[in-house]
Amino acid sequence: MLAQEAERLDFATAWAAEAYGCDAATTLGWIAAQTSRIGLGAAVMQIPARTPAMTAMTAVTLDILSGGRFHLGLGVSGPAVSEGWHGVRFNPSLARTREYIEIVRTALRGERIDHHGPQFSVPLAGTGYRPLRLSVHPARPVPIYLAAVGPKGIELAGEIADGWLAAFFSPEHSAGRVAAIRAAREAAGRAGDRFEVIATVALSVGDDPQAAADNLRDYFALYLGGMGTRERNFYNLLAREMGYEEQAALVQERYLSRDRAGAAAAVPFEFMDETALVGPKGRLAERLRAYADAGVDTVTLWPVGQPAEAAAAALRTAASALDLAGAGG
Repeated sequence: MLAQEAERLDFATAWAAEAYGCDAATTLGWIAAQTSRIGLGAAVMQIPARTPAMTAMTAVTLDILSGGRFHLGLGVSGPAVSEGWHGVRFNPSLARTREYIEIVRTALRGERIDHHGPQFSVPLAGTGYRPLRLSVHPARPVPIYLAAVGPKGIELAGEIADGWLAAFFSPEHSAGRVAAIRAAREAAGRAGDRFEVIATVALSVGDDPQAAADNLRDYFALYLGGMGTRERNFYNLLAREMGYEEQAALVQERYLSRDRAGAAAAVPFEFMDETALVGPKGRLAERLRAYADAGVDTVTLWPVGQPAEAAAAALRTAASALDLAGAGG
């Protein structure tokens, strides 16, 4: 199992995501039973899929079962998943995310949930039910991370969360985002508290960087072309902001026209090279140093679409590159 190999290599955390396939919580429960030391992270549990109370219940359960190893990552997902899969109106409101996390934190502290705001009412107003608290307690304070792509969401992560889960992070284009987090934490009086910038980075190892990047083309095409509508695709907008406006538009046009192969072929190598780890060990080490220099505390490696043994081999190469880079965890 990949998580067992990551634990053997002393990786800090095994993260599980969810979209419209396997859910993160069940996956992490299985990994918890197969490991003993590695942290367990949800990146992310979808806010539209669960009430805040259900999220708190799931978090405390996973933390207890794993002996205090769980890390809770939350995100609003996107319209394609929220509306197209869960049937829940997509609501990227910062106020909704703020209230959601406030309720989850209250529950995880073992306090009664008595919250009545514009987004959530718990207990439901007018019912007469008394506020409840969790009947079990986490092994320790569960850290909460927030996934965000847009500037306001990133600032909110800095203000209220314990870390930012970044996707398609480019060391060359993210100085403003990292600075915004620091400013938000200072404004919130949390500058001295621990905060992690965690970048999820696709990984493909090979002697030829361009050939290695070709293995990731379907993954990039899905996110740039299919994660949302033509008007609401945050990843596509991010690529445009990074200077790939024409290429991002072409990928999206082809993907939405069901030309998946054409969309994959249109993903520019330069964008993949900036936001993924591709190539041999020495090149991976250079890029890992760049991530560390850009303010990233943790790089989450994702050997996208690779069979188990090939993915494990990629992790071993990356771990060796990390030692060579001296870039931290």
